[in-house]
Amino acid sequence: MKPFYNFSFLKKRYIIPVILSGFLLVGASFKEDFFEVAKQIEIFTTLFKAVNSNYVDETNPGELMDKAIKSMLADLDPYTNYFNEQDVVKFKINNTGEYTGIGALITRKEDKVIIKEPYKNFPADKAGLKAGDEIIQIGDVELKDFKDDASQLLKGAKNTKVNLKYIRQGKTLTTQIVLDEVEIKAVPFFGKIDDKTGYIVLSQFNNKAALETKEALEQLKKDGAERIVLDLRGNPGGLLNEAVSICNLFVPKNEVIVTTKSKIEKHNNTYKTTKEPIDTEIPLAIIVDGKSASASEIVSGALQDLDRAVIIGSRSFGKGLVQRPVDLTYGTQIKITISRYYTPSGRCIQALDYSHKDKDGKAIRTASDKYNAFKTQKGRTVYDGGGILPDVVMDETKLSPITEALVKNDGIFNFVTDYYYKNPNLGTTIPTITDADFANFKVFLKKQNFNFDSESELALKKTLDAAKKDKIDGAISAEYNQLLAAIQKSEETQLNQNQKEIKNLILDEIIKRYQYKEGLYQYYIKNNLEVKKAVSILGNTPEYNKILNK
Repeated sequence: MKPFYNFSFLKKRYIIPVILSGFLLVGASFKEDFFEVAKQIEIFTTLFKAVNSNYVDETNPGELMDKAIKSMLADLDPYTNYFNEQDVVKFKINNTGEYTGIGALITRKEDKVIIKEPYKNFPADKAGLKAGDEIIQIGDVELKDFKDDASQLLKGAKNTKVNLKYIRQGKTLTTQIVLDEVEIKAVPFFGKIDDKTGYIVLSQFNNKAALETKEALEQLKKDGAERIVLDLRGNPGGLLNEAVSICNLFVPKNEVIVTTKSKIEKHNNTYKTTKEPIDTEIPLAIIVDGKSASASEIVSGALQDLDRAVIIGSRSFGKGLVQRPVDLTYGTQIKITISRYYTPSGRCIQALDYSHKDKDGKAIRTASDKYNAFKTQKGRTVYDGGGILPDVVMDETKLSPITEALVKNDGIFNFVTDYYYKNPNLGTTIPTITDADFANFKVFLKKQNFNFDSESELALKKTLDAAKKDKIDGAISAEYNQLLAAIQKSEETQLNQNQKEIKNLILDEIIKRYQYKEGLYQYYIKNNLEVKKAVSILGNTPEYNKILNK
């Protein structure tokens, strides 16, 4: 049986594996290093016993071992994870019977559970929940004292009623959610950009991704589309077989799409298309960005290598590592990185080298002068080194560090929440984000004491913490405040320099608040820079053919 691979990196997935022995995974290398492995196990065992027998206070052997294992694996890469018995039991409970939910994107930050995006006509939306609402109680459970995954409290049998208490704009409110089956579409939107150009948004590679993409493609062709824009921006990946099947829509049967390579022979596999395609000639443009990862990179990388599509946007994320779940003893489990994947030309698009780390313990990114050149099917030069570099790079679509910080720390999200309640009747009107709005945005950040978490700011705070320990913080307070003011002034300068991209993200978030994601995609069709560029290239046959070396 071929392995089941999970390429998702933004959403953690627990997968019940096919039957495997944990010891088979290490194969020959384990035998070669048998003495060293046995030696280290013996050292650890004697140490573990000594600590539990002699430590001055009572110890919890299970917790100690859990932390030891997870700390060890954290040193390898972010995707190799250990699941203890409780973790595995949670997964089994969550995936038996009828899967239900509330239909909303939820995040937990600083012990707050926030609704980030309610999906249209799903339970959370029907219950009146909005983006920015802070859930403080689910049923009888107050979340301030609940340290586990709060989403577990929002699952149950269909039609189960769950009472919620939440905070909105400083007011405590209540509502009741009726749980229902929630199936988020892999293709949340498709439509016509113009008479001849179809647009398909693929947001994830779940088990229906290929089917939904195929249905969208066939419908658009029926509606007269003679060229296609496939939008993979923000797509974190998912299932390998779905990525291969989506490529199969556009390339012939028996075409190599991806290979996986490992030091273990049995993990070396070649994945080819297995069906007759839908259309091997229709002009195709694929849009990617820095959040297009894993399976998204298989599709964009393979179709680039096969000279089948023009790739547009900014360099993709660069996740070229394959994970596989393995059952261990006593009901535990490990999801372990077993191989790397390669595009048809031979490129590995893994960006970070976890086997080599800098002085701060961070994985090293391949330097651009060390990228290796490869050839596409028609002889075009492409490079490895991390992610898929588009054929048409749009620098204006790559977020600046200051904007990344605003997105990561919810500066834009929180500002738009405030904007939404100050402008309740905007409806389907698309506002213009003016200079006055941007000035209000900067004032909002200051009032909220927004933390950009820049390297300089973090280093300065560490210096102050050290000074407090040495009891000299008073002596350096003037200099500290002066440096902090300089850093903050620099941050404001960066805000002004990147005003255009920040305004665009603010507008995107505003449209989602009033018109959901559907409204945002409708807006993209006519106004988005990357979509416009894709349409321009697809509509210019000589340019399209020149890029693909036809």
